Amino acid sequence: MAVLYWLVKGISAFTNAWPLGIRMGMGRLIGRLCLRLIPGWRKRMALENIGRSLNLDERAAEKVYEESTIRFGPMFLEMLELPGLKREVVDERLTFEGEEHLQAALQAGQGCVLATAHSGNWELLGAALALHGFPLVAVVQKQTNGDMDRFINEYRTRAGMHVTYKTGVRDMVRLLGEGKIIGLLMDQDSGRIENPVTFFGRVVPAPPGAAALARMKKTPIVPAFIVDKGNGCHHVIIHPPLMPQWSEERETDIQRVTQELTQIIETHIRAYPQDWFWLHNRWKHEIMQ
Repeated sequence: MAVLYWLVKGISAFTNAWPLGIRMGMGRLIGRLCLRLIPGWRKRMALENIGRSLNLDERAAEKVYEESTIRFGPMFLEMLELPGLKREVVDERLTFEGEEHLQAALQAGQGCVLATAHSGNWELLGAALALHGFPLVAVVQKQTNGDMDRFINEYRTRAGMHVTYKTGVRDMVRLLGEGKIIGLLMDQDSGRIENPVTFFGRVVPAPPGAAALARMKKTPIVPAFIVDKGNGCHHVIIHPPLMPQWSEERETDIQRVTQELTQIIETHIRAYPQDWFWLHNRWKHEIMQ
Protein backbone atom coordinates (compact mmCIF):
# COMPACT_ATOMS: atom_id res chain seq x y z
CA MET A 1 0.00 0.00 0.00
CA ALA A 2 1.34 3.43 -0.99
CA VAL A 3 1.10 4.93 2.49
CA LEU A 4 3.50 7.82 1.91
CA TYR A 5 1.83 8.74 -1.39
CA TRP A 6 -1.61 9.08 0.23
CA LEU A 7 -0.14 10.82 3.29
CA VAL A 8 1.46 13.53 1.12
CA LYS A 9 -1.75 13.81 -0.91
CA GLY A 10 -3.65 14.39 2.33
CA ILE A 11 -1.18 17.00 3.55
CA SER A 12 -1.43 18.71 0.17
CA ALA A 13 -5.23 18.90 0.37
CA PHE A 14 -5.09 20.13 3.97
CA THR A 15 -2.53 22.92 3.45
CA ASN A 16 -4.09 24.09 0.19
CA ALA A 17 -7.27 24.93 2.10
CA TRP A 18 -5.37 27.63 4.00
CA PRO A 19 -5.36 31.25 2.78
CA LEU A 20 -2.21 32.14 0.86
CA GLY A 21 -0.84 34.46 3.55
CA ILE A 22 -1.13 31.82 6.27
CA ARG A 23 0.38 29.19 3.97
CA MET A 24 3.41 31.34 3.19
CA GLY A 25 3.84 32.33 6.84
CA MET A 26 3.72 28.67 7.84
CA GLY A 27 6.22 27.93 5.08
CA ARG A 28 8.73 30.39 6.48
CA LEU A 29 8.23 28.90 9.94
CA ILE A 30 8.99 25.45 8.51
CA GLY A 31 12.03 26.93 6.78
CA ARG A 32 13.32 28.43 10.02
CA LEU A 33 12.89 25.11 11.80
CA CYS A 34 14.78 23.33 9.02
CA LEU A 35 17.53 25.96 9.28
CA ARG A 36 18.30 24.61 12.73
CA LEU A 37 18.61 21.06 11.41
CA ILE A 38 21.31 21.78 8.81
CA PRO A 39 24.53 19.94 9.79
CA GLY A 40 27.31 22.24 10.88
CA TRP A 41 29.70 21.09 8.17
CA ARG A 42 27.17 21.84 5.44
CA LYS A 43 26.46 25.31 6.84
CA ARG A 44 30.20 26.07 6.93
CA MET A 45 30.56 24.86 3.34
CA ALA A 46 27.67 27.04 2.18
CA LEU A 47 28.95 30.12 4.03
CA GLU A 48 32.43 29.67 2.60
CA ASN A 49 31.10 29.33 -0.95
CA ILE A 50 28.79 32.33 -0.56
CA GLY A 51 31.52 34.55 0.86
CA ARG A 52 34.09 33.48 -1.70
CA SER A 53 31.76 33.63 -4.71
CA LEU A 54 30.09 36.93 -3.91
CA ASN A 55 32.98 38.59 -2.05
CA LEU A 56 30.86 39.06 1.07
CA ASP A 57 31.90 39.39 4.69
CA GLU A 58 30.72 36.85 7.25
CA ARG A 59 27.62 38.77 8.31
CA ALA A 60 26.40 39.37 4.74
CA ALA A 61 27.12 35.75 3.78
CA GLU A 62 25.10 34.56 6.79
CA LYS A 63 22.11 36.63 5.64
CA VAL A 64 22.21 35.11 2.15
CA TYR A 65 22.59 31.64 3.65
CA GLU A 66 19.59 32.06 5.94
CA GLU A 67 17.26 33.39 3.25
CA SER A 68 18.42 30.76 0.77
CA THR A 69 17.64 28.01 3.28
CA ILE A 70 14.42 29.38 4.80
CA ARG A 71 12.85 29.73 1.34
CA PHE A 72 12.56 25.95 1.07
CA GLY A 73 9.66 26.05 3.56
CA PRO A 74 7.36 28.21 1.39
CA MET A 75 8.67 26.41 -1.69
CA PHE A 76 7.62 23.05 -0.24
CA LEU A 77 4.07 24.28 0.40
CA GLU A 78 3.94 25.79 -3.10
CA MET A 79 4.92 22.41 -4.52
CA LEU A 80 2.06 20.79 -2.60
CA GLU A 81 -0.26 23.23 -4.37
CA LEU A 82 0.87 22.26 -7.87
CA PRO A 83 -1.52 19.30 -8.43
CA GLY A 84 -4.47 21.71 -8.45
CA LEU A 85 -2.72 24.74 -9.90
CA LYS A 86 -4.79 26.62 -12.49
CA ARG A 87 -3.87 29.11 -15.20
CA GLU A 88 -5.76 31.90 -13.45
CA VAL A 89 -3.75 31.37 -10.25
CA VAL A 90 -0.50 31.51 -12.22
CA ASP A 91 -1.58 34.76 -13.89
CA GLU A 92 -2.54 36.23 -10.52
CA ARG A 93 0.74 35.47 -8.74
CA LEU A 94 3.34 35.32 -11.51
CA THR A 95 4.58 37.93 -13.93
CA PHE A 96 6.38 37.00 -17.15
CA GLU A 97 9.22 38.73 -18.95
CA GLY A 98 10.35 37.50 -22.36
CA GLU A 99 7.67 34.97 -23.31
CA GLU A 100 8.17 36.13 -26.89
CA HIS A 101 11.71 34.72 -26.81
CA LEU A 102 10.44 31.21 -26.10
CA GLN A 103 7.77 31.58 -28.76
CA ALA A 104 10.39 32.70 -31.29
CA ALA A 105 12.60 29.72 -30.48
CA LEU A 106 9.72 27.36 -31.28
CA GLN A 107 8.75 28.96 -34.59
CA ALA A 108 11.01 26.71 -36.67
CA GLY A 109 9.13 23.68 -35.39
CA GLN A 110 12.29 21.95 -34.20
CA GLY A 111 11.72 22.44 -30.49
CA CYS A 112 14.28 24.00 -28.17
CA VAL A 113 16.29 23.36 -25.03
CA LEU A 114 15.36 25.38 -21.95
CA ALA A 115 18.33 25.80 -19.61
CA THR A 116 17.63 26.77 -16.02
CA ALA A 117 19.04 26.40 -12.51
CA HIS A 118 18.10 25.44 -8.96
CA SER A 119 17.15 29.04 -8.31
CA GLY A 120 13.77 30.20 -7.03
CA ASN A 121 10.99 27.62 -7.29
CA TRP A 122 12.20 25.81 -10.40
CA GLU A 123 9.33 23.31 -10.19
CA LEU A 124 6.84 26.18 -10.33
CA LEU A 125 8.70 27.58 -13.36
CA GLY A 126 8.00 24.39 -15.32
CA ALA A 127 4.37 24.23 -14.26
CA ALA A 128 3.79 27.91 -15.08
CA LEU A 129 5.25 27.58 -18.57
CA ALA A 130 3.17 24.46 -19.23
CA LEU A 131 0.02 26.21 -18.05
CA HIS A 132 0.84 29.05 -20.44
CA GLY A 133 0.66 26.60 -23.29
CA PHE A 134 4.34 25.83 -23.83
CA PRO A 135 5.03 22.13 -24.63
CA LEU A 136 7.48 21.58 -21.80
CA VAL A 137 9.24 18.30 -21.08
CA ALA A 138 10.63 18.08 -17.55
CA VAL A 139 13.83 16.03 -17.43
CA VAL A 140 13.97 14.76 -13.86
CA GLN A 141 15.96 12.58 -11.51
CA LYS A 142 14.04 9.48 -10.43
CA GLN A 143 13.32 9.60 -6.71
CA THR A 144 14.61 6.71 -4.62
CA ASN A 145 11.23 6.53 -2.85
CA GLY A 146 8.60 5.24 -5.27
CA ASP A 147 5.71 6.97 -3.49
CA MET A 148 7.37 10.39 -3.70
CA ASP A 149 8.36 9.77 -7.31
CA ARG A 150 4.73 8.98 -8.12
CA PHE A 151 3.42 12.06 -6.30
CA ILE A 152 5.93 14.51 -7.79
CA ASN A 153 5.48 13.27 -11.34
CA GLU A 154 1.71 13.32 -10.93
CA TYR A 155 1.67 17.03 -10.16
CA ARG A 156 4.06 17.70 -13.03
CA THR A 157 1.81 15.96 -15.54
CA ARG A 158 -1.35 17.57 -14.15
CA ALA A 159 0.16 20.97 -14.89
CA GLY A 160 0.64 19.88 -18.49
CA MET A 161 4.29 18.82 -18.46
CA HIS A 162 5.60 15.67 -20.06
CA VAL A 163 8.04 13.88 -17.74
CA THR A 164 11.10 11.90 -18.75
CA TYR A 165 13.99 10.68 -16.64
CA LYS A 166 17.60 11.81 -17.12
CA THR A 167 18.42 8.36 -18.45
CA GLY A 168 15.89 8.70 -21.29
CA VAL A 169 18.17 10.39 -23.83
CA ARG A 170 16.43 8.77 -26.81
CA ASP A 171 13.10 10.00 -25.47
CA MET A 172 14.49 13.55 -25.21
CA VAL A 173 15.79 13.47 -28.77
CA ARG A 174 12.45 12.18 -30.06
CA LEU A 175 10.43 14.80 -28.17
CA LEU A 176 12.74 17.57 -29.30
CA GLY A 177 12.15 16.48 -32.88
CA GLU A 178 8.41 16.74 -32.21
CA GLY A 179 8.79 20.44 -31.37
CA LYS A 180 8.84 20.11 -27.58
CA ILE A 181 10.81 22.16 -25.06
CA ILE A 182 13.35 20.06 -23.16
CA GLY A 183 13.85 21.63 -19.72
CA LEU A 184 17.25 20.96 -18.15
CA LEU A 185 18.73 22.03 -14.82
CA MET A 186 22.42 22.61 -15.43
CA ASP A 187 23.94 24.25 -12.37
CA GLN A 188 25.01 21.28 -10.25
CA ASP A 189 28.20 19.27 -10.04
CA SER A 190 28.29 16.66 -12.80
CA GLY A 191 31.53 15.03 -11.73
CA ARG A 192 32.57 14.96 -15.42
CA ILE A 193 36.07 16.40 -15.66
CA GLU A 194 35.96 16.39 -19.46
CA ASN A 195 33.65 19.43 -19.64
CA PRO A 196 35.19 22.10 -17.38
CA VAL A 197 33.80 25.62 -17.09
CA THR A 198 34.62 28.65 -14.98
CA PHE A 199 31.91 29.39 -12.42
CA PHE A 200 32.41 32.28 -9.98
CA GLY A 201 36.13 32.24 -10.77
CA ARG A 202 36.65 28.54 -10.12
CA VAL A 203 36.98 25.77 -12.68
CA VAL A 204 34.46 22.97 -12.20
CA PRO A 205 32.89 20.17 -14.24
CA ALA A 206 29.55 21.10 -15.80
CA PRO A 207 26.61 19.07 -17.14
CA PRO A 208 27.00 18.97 -20.95
CA GLY A 209 23.39 17.91 -21.64
CA ALA A 210 21.92 21.23 -22.82
CA ALA A 211 24.72 21.94 -25.31
CA ALA A 212 25.01 18.32 -26.45
CA LEU A 213 21.28 17.97 -27.09
CA ALA A 214 21.02 21.31 -28.90
CA ARG A 215 24.02 20.45 -31.07
CA MET A 216 22.58 17.05 -31.94
CA LYS A 217 19.32 18.55 -33.25
CA LYS A 218 20.64 22.05 -34.18
CA THR A 219 18.02 23.70 -31.97
CA PRO A 220 18.15 26.97 -30.02
CA ILE A 221 18.80 27.12 -26.27
CA VAL A 222 16.67 29.43 -24.12
CA PRO A 223 17.89 30.34 -20.61
CA ALA A 224 15.00 30.93 -18.19
CA PHE A 225 14.70 31.56 -14.46
CA ILE A 226 12.10 32.29 -11.80
CA VAL A 227 12.55 34.91 -9.07
CA ASP A 228 10.81 34.73 -5.69
CA LYS A 229 9.11 38.09 -5.01
CA GLY A 230 7.70 37.03 -1.64
CA ASN A 231 4.17 36.31 -0.38
CA GLY A 232 3.65 33.57 -2.97
CA CYS A 233 4.44 35.81 -5.95
CA HIS A 234 7.15 35.18 -8.56
CA HIS A 235 8.65 36.71 -11.68
CA VAL A 236 9.67 34.57 -14.67
CA ILE A 237 12.61 35.81 -16.75
CA ILE A 238 13.08 34.28 -20.22
CA HIS A 239 16.24 35.25 -22.09
CA PRO A 240 16.63 35.59 -25.86
CA PRO A 241 17.46 32.23 -27.46
CA LEU A 242 21.06 31.28 -28.09
CA MET A 243 21.68 30.13 -31.66
CA PRO A 244 25.17 28.60 -31.42
CA GLN A 245 27.41 28.30 -34.44
CA TRP A 246 28.33 24.63 -34.48
CA SER A 247 31.62 23.37 -35.87
CA GLU A 248 33.06 19.92 -36.61
CA GLU A 249 34.66 19.82 -33.14
CA ARG A 250 31.98 18.36 -30.88
CA GLU A 251 33.77 18.63 -27.52
CA THR A 252 34.94 22.17 -28.24
CA ASP A 253 31.40 23.20 -29.19
CA ILE A 254 29.89 21.68 -26.07
CA GLN A 255 32.44 23.25 -23.74
CA ARG A 256 32.06 26.68 -25.38
CA VAL A 257 28.26 26.73 -25.22
CA THR A 258 28.17 25.26 -21.71
CA GLN A 259 30.51 28.04 -20.57
CA GLU A 260 28.23 30.65 -22.12
CA LEU A 261 25.20 29.19 -20.34
CA THR A 262 27.14 28.92 -17.08
CA GLN A 263 28.00 32.60 -17.30
CA ILE A 264 24.31 33.47 -17.78
CA ILE A 265 23.47 31.40 -14.69
CA GLU A 266 26.23 33.08 -12.68
CA THR A 267 24.96 36.53 -13.65
CA HIS A 268 21.45 35.56 -12.52
CA ILE A 269 22.72 34.21 -9.19
CA ARG A 270 24.69 37.40 -8.55
CA ALA A 271 21.47 39.37 -9.06
CA TYR A 272 19.38 37.05 -6.83
CA PRO A 273 21.83 35.20 -4.53
CA GLN A 274 19.20 34.39 -1.91
CA ASP A 275 17.25 32.36 -4.48
CA TRP A 276 20.02 29.86 -5.28
CA PHE A 277 20.64 26.43 -3.74
CA TRP A 278 23.84 27.18 -1.80
CA LEU A 279 23.46 24.04 0.31
CA HIS A 280 24.65 22.04 -2.70
CA ASN A 281 28.44 21.95 -2.96
CA ARG A 282 28.78 23.05 -6.58
CA TRP A 283 32.57 23.19 -6.21
CA LYS A 284 33.00 19.66 -4.83
CA HIS A 285 35.13 18.63 -7.80
CA GLU A 286 36.96 21.90 -8.37
CA ILE A 287 39.69 21.51 -10.97
CA MET A 288 42.89 23.11 -9.73
CA GLN A 289 44.82 24.99 -12.40
